[in-house]
Amino acid sequence: MNAADNYYFETSQKELAAGILEQATLDLRRFHGATSGVEREFYLDAYRWVISDDCSWPYSFLNVCQLLDLIPETVREEVLVDMSVGALRYWIRRCGRAAARLKILFSSIFTTERAANAAEPVT
Repeated sequence: MNAADNYYFETSQKELAAGILEQATLDLRRFHGATSGVEREFYLDAYRWVISDDCSWPYSFLNVCQLLDLIPETVREEVLVDMSVGALRYWIRRCGRAAARLKILFSSIFTTERAANAAEPVT
């Protein structure tokens, strides 16, 4: 396997792992209050996967976290808290996180621009 093949293999693994984690998160949120048997089973499957400490299969929760360089306890806490807070509080938290990221982004942009302007000679 050459370097390019290795890169694509690792990238594909990480994308699959991220997709599995995202689907479990969506299932926990979507089917939290489910009443039908099928929907309840989706919820229980996702819940069991998140709380499991089994790492015997490649895409177990612990292995997914390791592959994505995430701390399992932190991910568990966020996923399980997000599903229990309800839709409105969930979106308030999401918007707060997005606002914090934007603040950091704009701060770095303006800091870089200010430093570049300070380095330009005045004519």
